[in-house]
Amino acid sequence: MTATCVILDIGGVLEITPETGWVQRWEERLELPRGTVHERMHDVWRAGSVGSISEGDVREQVAVRLGLDTLQREAFMADLWAEYLGTPNEDLIDYVRGLRGLRGRCRLGILSNSFVGARERETALYHFDELVEQIVYSHEIGIEKPDLRAFEAACASLNVRPADCLFIDDVAVNVKAAQKAGMQAHLFEDNARTITRIAAHLDARPLVPRRAPIT
Repeated sequence: MTATCVILDIGGVLEITPETGWVQRWEERLELPRGTVHERMHDVWRAGSVGSISEGDVREQVAVRLGLDTLQREAFMADLWAEYLGTPNEDLIDYVRGLRGLRGRCRLGILSNSFVGARERETALYHFDELVEQIVYSHEIGIEKPDLRAFEAACASLNVRPADCLFIDDVAVNVKAAQKAGMQAHLFEDNARTITRIAAHLDARPLVPRRAPIT
């Protein structure tokens, strides 16, 4: 385990995910008091984030708990995924894609708090599986950040030491947890500072030794 490593979050980092107001619009449409959707769905959202419920069961519970017919349920889920997936952060993605040329020097991974169905949709839309070597989703390992075990799982998936990893997230508590797990960490605020931080991390790591030429 000698390679340096960069591990990134998805939502708010590789994906631009501003709030769209979709929940409030549904509450208005259904004539529900503000906050009702999350109140009724809280345990379902939680179960989906750690994979203890299937995507099909989520859809069923949405319909039952909010009183939606089939068309409404599908429209509701479409709005959920539209905000969840956001739009690609093209500049950062392009930069990370360029790091793939540093084979033997830099391992690339993703660690994301997620929801059942995320891998399939993000693979189809953004091809993150081609961008990095390993993707660790909370709904697949049953653990969410800032639990230290999530960071340990990400490092183990890449066979790297935490001290050799730079973790990038847009949530401060996750950045602090990564540091507690022994990783270097950077709070994402914009692309320019993040790219500068990644470059500094790579420059600080020793190059993989090359075999001396035969003379």
